Amino acid sequence: MNRLTRATAAAPASVGNVGVGFDILGHAIVGPVDRVTVQRIDAAEVRIAGITGVVSGLPLDAEKNTAGRALLALRGRLGLTHGFEVTIEKGIPLGSGMGGSAASCVAALVAASAVLEQPAPMDVLYQCAMIGESAASGAEHGDNVGPMLLGGLALATHHRLISIPVPDGLTCVLVHPHQILETKTARAVLRLPFELPQFVEQSANLALVLAGCYRNDLECIRAGLRDVLVEPLRAPLVGGFLPVKAAALEEGALGASISGGGPSVFAWCTKDRSERIAAAMERAFRGAFIDCDVWISPVAAPAAAVVG
Repeated sequence: MNRLTRATAAAPASVGNVGVGFDILGHAIVGPVDRVTVQRIDAAEVRIAGITGVVSGLPLDAEKNTAGRALLALRGRLGLTHGFEVTIEKGIPLGSGMGGSAASCVAALVAASAVLEQPAPMDVLYQCAMIGESAASGAEHGDNVGPMLLGGLALATHHRLISIPVPDGLTCVLVHPHQILETKTARAVLRLPFELPQFVEQSANLALVLAGCYRNDLECIRAGLRDVLVEPLRAPLVGGFLPVKAAALEEGALGASISGGGPSVFAWCTKDRSERIAAAMERAFRGAFIDCDVWISPVAAPAAAVVG
């Protein structure tokens, strides 16, 4: 019998979409985290007791909060008679393109699972995480919550969550400009339908990236890591994006694009080139008079986990 009634979990930041996998491909990074403490309570409800950290003004109403909505979904899926009290410590800024809204709900679910009589199955956690994420983005998509739950690179469809192997040493440089770009704003610029030739090219690029990961083929990844659908529409929303991307490619990055809805920019590269690429991307942002933070992380980064 599980006697634990309180647990804290940390969930990592993430790179959503990875350029070519809109709403279905993402990976965790080693960098900022959200920490959520969950206390099991007798009352059949979810309470948000407090929110601290780098974000202020988030809703305390559980249904409007990503962590709260995820735990409400968990109670419903598992038929729980007890409830949860939640405290959130935000380490990932919202509107950053780093999965900030997703991290809170994933950390809450991982912590809540630790205080259940039996841990919740991964598929239940994943479905509840997508429901939680929708409180912020307005849509259920798994490209951030999926890799946070699994770690590393994940293919995250609505019904399946699949871990994707990556070549040893594959590295991500993630640069976060001090700007805010809300997910709903970034999604609003995407015009539909796309032209069929663009769709075919993007499908081919996604296939090349996935094949390169499975075949340990960096040149295959390089050939495919080009977003021809979403990036052209979102690039004008990210100040300094084009010179930052160009700087990464000039230093030998396999590819670079907008992380999630932006404004953060990521580049995939080999580990030996990561420092030079990071420095070049930072210089390019600062050359556009934009301050930024930089992280270098393995693409195969750890998943969310109970801490302390």
